[in-house]
Amino acid sequence: MKELSVIQKTYDCIKWYVPIIERLPKIHKFTLGDRIINGLYSLLEGLIQAKYAKNKLTHLEPLNTQLDILRYQTRMLLDFDFICAQRYEYVIKLIDEIGIELGGWIKQQKK
Repeated sequence: MKELSVIQKTYDCIKWYVPIIERLPKIHKFTLGDRIINGLYSLLEGLIQAKYAKNKLTHLEPLNTQLDILRYQTRMLLDFDFICAQRYEYVIKLIDEIGIELGGWIKQQKK
């Protein structure tokens, strides 16, 4: 089932991200870092809620925006030299996979 895969990928993204955020300098850990982690947890919760919702679209569509915000926040980590290009490429690929599956799920619900 597609939505289970997107939930697992989001879960994996959180598991990957938390140790990275914990190593950020204090000033960024409690601003950008907290926003990233809270956004990821919110994304995971939203996906799980959508899985059980009658009207899935009302839950799924706002998650697309959240994912886009996460892309920019992740790019900021790279621009501030808090993650190397290799890690950035890995996580952006993961975020893009989540986005593709989320987009597919939204498309499926619109039919």
